[in-house]
Amino acid sequence: MLTESQLAVIKQTVPILQEHGETLTRHFYQRMFRENPEVLAFFNPAHQHAGTQQRALAGAICAYAQHIENPAVLADAVELIAQKHASLQILAEHYPIVGANLLAAIQEVLGEGATEAVIDAWGAAYGVLADILIAREAEIYAAQQQEFGWKGFRRFVVARREAASGNIASFYLRPEDGKPLSASQPGQYITVRVAPDGGEPVMRNYSLSGKHDPEQYRISVKKEGSQVEGVPDGVVSAFLHDQVGEGDVVELAPPCGEFTLQPAPADDAPLVLIAGGVGITPLMAMLHGALETQSGREVILIQCARNSAERPFVEELNSLQGMHPNLRCHVRLSEASAEDEGFDSEGFVDGELLDELVGDRRAQYYFCGPAAMMRMVNRLLLSRGVGAENIHFEFFGPQEDMAA
Repeated sequence: MLTESQLAVIKQTVPILQEHGETLTRHFYQRMFRENPEVLAFFNPAHQHAGTQQRALAGAICAYAQHIENPAVLADAVELIAQKHASLQILAEHYPIVGANLLAAIQEVLGEGATEAVIDAWGAAYGVLADILIAREAEIYAAQQQEFGWKGFRRFVVARREAASGNIASFYLRPEDGKPLSASQPGQYITVRVAPDGGEPVMRNYSLSGKHDPEQYRISVKKEGSQVEGVPDGVVSAFLHDQVGEGDVVELAPPCGEFTLQPAPADDAPLVLIAGGVGITPLMAMLHGALETQSGREVILIQCARNSAERPFVEELNSLQGMHPNLRCHVRLSEASAEDEGFDSEGFVDGELLDELVGDRRAQYYFCGPAAMMRMVNRLLLSRGVGAENIHFEFFGPQEDMAA
């Protein structure tokens, strides 16, 4: 528990955090990677270079300070962080490393402003938050052991790989020990750990992209590439695309994630899935789950892609439409050319399209894709009076500001 004086100090630092938060978090990461390089494996350097990791942490620290007297307000944010930590196998022993570097960064960035009272208050506040996350992550690890039969990393064999589009490959992964796989929640992701070129192991999260199969998982990976020299974005995706084939072995951690398909409402309001590019991967699992478990409910999939070559799962979606009269798929291309075919409209998601497909009916919306697209969709839904309880989304990578 924080003392009254510690609470007062934390609240007094909110304006400082709002002004200097990103400077602080940039310095924090630089310091931690220098002093404790053993934690580098938990982070994607591309997110560091783009600044999304630093902005996400700055926003989280500021939100925590603003709600320090009632951290329950941040339950959703805590759950997102805990799920991400569990996916990467972060343990209680890692928290003192972060705490020590965070307090040192506060001292180094704020200088004389980092009084003994400030350091004492933030040390106590970090301890409270660490305890909350450690406890929740312990619950997740225990649940993984009970629900999926393992925790940590497990060896899987690539049973099959196939092209999902011109830039996305699907990998079908079977447990090397042959034991059956328990059902995950539609929308969850797994962590893939590989060692490209025999180097240090690297971890990345990939959404499960298919219906439940007790024999194998499916992930569908877009080959990424850094646009900045010296920033190794796409290390794992390039390795999977270029060097991993049938018979090869990768390591997987159990399913994680809070972006999951919720039960159908009592009034069977339509389910609207809005996918941008490879953002369709968690939505494909939700689509299969809804068609199998929410029988008869109207499902609308809006699939956005730049062109036909980059549109994934064409045959699979055509087949699902043929089998399920309650499913309607609308394909919208943003950069269509004369060579493109099999699509319904051009442009971006807009009110006119939602008027055509949904109208003024209450519906539940799930969307995933590029950050700019997600912000646009979120603004559109809010402008149409859609309640926050019916808006669900997931960023790939660090959580970003939807209002940015």
